Amino acid sequence: MGAASMESAMPDAPDPLDVKLLQALELDGRAPFSKIAAVLGVSDQTVARRYRKLVSDGNLRIVAVRDHEKLGQDQWMLRLRCAPDGADAIATALARRPDTSWIGLTSGGTEVVCCTRPRTRTDQDELLLAKLPRTPHIVDIRAQQMLHRFFGGPDGWLMKHGPLSDEQVAALRCTPPAPAVRDGAPLRIEPEDEPLVAALEQDGRATYPELQQATGRSESAVKRRLGALLASGVIYIDIEYADALIGLRVGTMLWITTAPWAMDSVGKALASHAEIAHATAVAGPSNLMATAVARDIPALYTYLSQKLGQLDGVQHVETAPFMRRVKQLTYRPYPR
Repeated sequence: MGAASMESAMPDAPDPLDVKLLQALELDGRAPFSKIAAVLGVSDQTVARRYRKLVSDGNLRIVAVRDHEKLGQDQWMLRLRCAPDGADAIATALARRPDTSWIGLTSGGTEVVCCTRPRTRTDQDELLLAKLPRTPHIVDIRAQQMLHRFFGGPDGWLMKHGPLSDEQVAALRCTPPAPAVRDGAPLRIEPEDEPLVAALEQDGRATYPELQQATGRSESAVKRRLGALLASGVIYIDIEYADALIGLRVGTMLWITTAPWAMDSVGKALASHAEIAHATAVAGPSNLMATAVARDIPALYTYLSQKLGQLDGVQHVETAPFMRRVKQLTYRPYPR
């Protein structure tokens, strides 16, 4: 759902058809090429060719993501201040963990920002209380628990200013029927779902025969269970892509302090801003965290000084520009 860690050489100007294809896949990552082609007014072969080129060039990947907020699981945003010669190695080590995402080097390359979603309390304590404090080159650790998502996750960022019309969006949007759930019953991924979810975490467009082979279940059973998981919201299909594909080359973390009464209103305002790719309430020194993306430095300055700076209740804003993204949803080694 946003700018990825992929660093392939990209053209200066975004390709209009590629941007339309990205928004279509953001709306329904498993939509058949024939459906996308019909909505975009091009041939099936054109859509398939563009998609395969983006994937083969390392500029696009589609994967299933567990919605930890829907699942009621803890999520933490880590800020690790490091010695300059250790930040890159620490970021890379964290990127290889399956419970991390959204890892970047900020603050001149001396700070690692990382979202971690431990599966169990034991995993959480092992990372936050044991491993990280004993890691050489880490000077300071700030762990801020994520409390409430205002924007991000299944809310795709391209919906804010993608090129598709409302009619095209409606034709592509994936809206599976809601499953029957007992009142008060917690949402969950059952143990028998794990092979299915794991296969989709590797390839969100895996075919039903491929999913059948990965799970050992019948194709009809796979279709039913995948539909139920998507409808419940415990997983969703997301895309990661190179930010240059949409012409946005500047990103920064925002750590925002508001008056307590303004936290909800400011968070909702951030969610409506076209520049905001992710916004959440957090526990810690600041009470809101957001990711802002912009075309260039002047555009970022305009956003910070005008739209953000004029929100009632904002008391303090700390910016931490991304020097390099190490991991978005998945990890691929940075080309040397």
